[in-house]
Amino acid sequence: MLYSLYETGYYGSTPLRLGALLTREFWSSPLNPAKDSGVGRRLFAGADLFANLTRRYGRPDWGIDTVEIDGEPVRVRRNEVWRSPWVRLLHFSRSMADMRKAGRTSVEPPVLIVAPLSGHYATLLRGTVQTFLQNHEVFVTDWSNARDVPVLEGRFDFHDYIDHVREMLRVLGPRPHVVAVCQPGPPVLAAAALMAEDGEPSRPGTMTFMGSPIDARLSPTVTNKLAEERPFSWFASNMIYTVPAPYPGMGRRVYPGFVQLYSFMSMNLDRHQQAHMRYLEDLMKGDGDSAEKHLEFYDEYLSALDLTEEFYLQTVKNVFQDYLLPRGELAHRGRQVRPDKIRDIGLLTVEGENDDISGIGQTQAAHAICSQLPESLKEDYVQPHVGHYGVFNGRRFREEIYPRVTNFIRRFEARMDHRAAANAAE
Repeated sequence: MLYSLYETGYYGSTPLRLGALLTREFWSSPLNPAKDSGVGRRLFAGADLFANLTRRYGRPDWGIDTVEIDGEPVRVRRNEVWRSPWVRLLHFSRSMADMRKAGRTSVEPPVLIVAPLSGHYATLLRGTVQTFLQNHEVFVTDWSNARDVPVLEGRFDFHDYIDHVREMLRVLGPRPHVVAVCQPGPPVLAAAALMAEDGEPSRPGTMTFMGSPIDARLSPTVTNKLAEERPFSWFASNMIYTVPAPYPGMGRRVYPGFVQLYSFMSMNLDRHQQAHMRYLEDLMKGDGDSAEKHLEFYDEYLSALDLTEEFYLQTVKNVFQDYLLPRGELAHRGRQVRPDKIRDIGLLTVEGENDDISGIGQTQAAHAICSQLPESLKEDYVQPHVGHYGVFNGRRFREEIYPRVTNFIRRFEARMDHRAAANAAE
């Protein structure tokens, strides 16, 4: 019912939104002699803010056409290399001709960046991808919006997520590297444990967990406490709604993106209100650069996707209420997940000092869980002065966190090359 009411509200506000758009165009037109007057700027700013607050935010574009590597522009082409109804595996392929101009002639280590399936689209990691393109062949999971997947395609749950990660690692070939950003931590670690136990050639070479709730019992945040305080039945009764027509997934039960977005914004409501007031003031002052930065951020932030009922509820239960993975009780398809079977996969954990989503220690818990992994293959890093978003994006990520991640991967690659050379000499 709530989903239908939400859609009704959106379509019902269309006349007002169209009126705001016309007002915005009128007061920004170069043919309007009063557009730079105080009244004109106020009317333009108010109309623009209303139009942006009431419009529909769709899947953002990646917008990665080139990256600069060693001072040289390198063209980037996005290719889909594998897909299911629930995800597209994207390869950001760099032009080899441009790479040679930049002095790069050898094949660089492949990295699978597993984007979170927790509300925002994978494009939230645009900056993460651009940074990793400096030294790696980059692959990214681009998850589907559940409302766009027909009911006939079946379910998608926590265990399907694990299977998808395993399948995508196989696509990358022998010993690829995997980076799990936030939510994917537990299922990615589970996938790695299963592949390690089976001795799969495509088990990860290294796994990097960034701000992930591996053990949500540690340093609980507001999000963790909510999951603990509410019974499981509350989430099932209050967070799940049916997709209405005309979406392809009509009839599917989902945790809607707009509900998630409300939860995100309510955690820092004052900050968002102040940001929109500053945006309004910037428009009235004619400060286009500051206003543009605001739009760039919120175009991404306000774009949210739906999660399937089964995936969302199982994640709440498995990760945030029963803590199955750190307690050694997670079973996948009737088989116990054994992180202690991981013996030759490098482990790097990264946390932010001010993370209010995944508290300090939640990601570090992976080291204790992987109890049989040699200390020489483990590394932990806590980045000072950053929150959750800063763990995988922004200046400190580019300048302080990413160098540690790529150097960790390079050390593993060198270790593997040394072993291969030793085996060849025998």
